[in-house]
Amino acid sequence: MAVAVAGVLVAAGAITYSVAEDGGSGTVPAADSADAGFARDMAVHHQQAVEMSYIVRDRTGDEEVRRLAYDIAQTQANQRGMLLGWLDLWGLPKVSADSPMTWMGMGAMPAGKDGALMPGMATDTELKKLGTLNGKQAEIFFLQLMTDHHKGGIHMAEACVERCDVGVEKQLAQGMVQGQESEIQLMADMLKERGGKARP
Repeated sequence: MAVAVAGVLVAAGAITYSVAEDGGSGTVPAADSADAGFARDMAVHHQQAVEMSYIVRDRTGDEEVRRLAYDIAQTQANQRGMLLGWLDLWGLPKVSADSPMTWMGMGAMPAGKDGALMPGMATDTELKKLGTLNGKQAEIFFLQLMTDHHKGGIHMAEACVERCDVGVEKQLAQGMVQGQESEIQLMADMLKERGGKARP
């Protein structure tokens, strides 16, 4: 596990370094570009995944769920740092006046319902509920919330693969799609083992 995490961190450092001069073009994305929009929105999306992972870690002693939560927290915290670092490198703001996901051509998104700023994100009520559950109930609810969260993240990452111009950012987005699709399948199996299933 430690070796795998170290490998991810080394690769992340290389990607973060190279994005400043992507392809040697020296072109900096515009503030309203897909590249900037994806970096901003996915950083917010990832932050909630990290938060949910830390919540469930303290609500169960199940090693399989705790290991998954640790992997998600470490991976997404690292990716979030890269996304915010790129915005710094580009000299762009980390917060935009635009509604989330407008860079995807979805038009203005409605105001976040109960704290859920983007599709797939848990509501404030759901986060509070997760923090009150224990054992198998916490495990099932976490796996359901994270499955929804990953589906929303995949939708956004696929849009970056299609719309972003910075090569290494597109590579990161494609890696997110593959990694989160794999974790969705794993979570489906874990839910089944616990007598649960993904939410419709």
